[in-house]
Amino acid sequence: MQHNEIMKVPKKTRRYCPHCNKHTEQKISQAKQGGRSSTHPQSKWGNSRVRKRGLRRGCGNHGRFSKPAIKSWKRKTKATKKAVILYTCSVCKKSTQAKKGIRTSKFQVEEKQEGNKRENKINDKIAKNG
Repeated sequence: MQHNEIMKVPKKTRRYCPHCNKHTEQKISQAKQGGRSSTHPQSKWGNSRVRKRGLRRGCGNHGRFSKPAIKSWKRKTKATKKAVILYTCSVCKKSTQAKKGIRTSKFQVEEKQEGNKRENKINDKIAKNG
């Protein structure tokens, strides 16, 4: 798959719901990233979490800043982000994530088109040509 392609998925699909223990109609959406705050006790450098890991008191660097900062020319960036698909069950309203995120430039949830693909392509061409 090329990076400039748009990934299109239907709004609803039938798949297994682990909470209902059967196949149900499920709504597809893209998972949003939750924000972190330093006041949250389990945030990355929160006091309670750091204390549990044994990184608060004592001698040494604790592996934090043992290497020099990466030079700007050495940093590489990805052209796309991974889209995580979220499935919400219509029966129990519980959500499950897809096992792996899909790397794509744009993720689009749309209505499922009726009919076969060939007919849809022909109809699209007719509509474009006038």
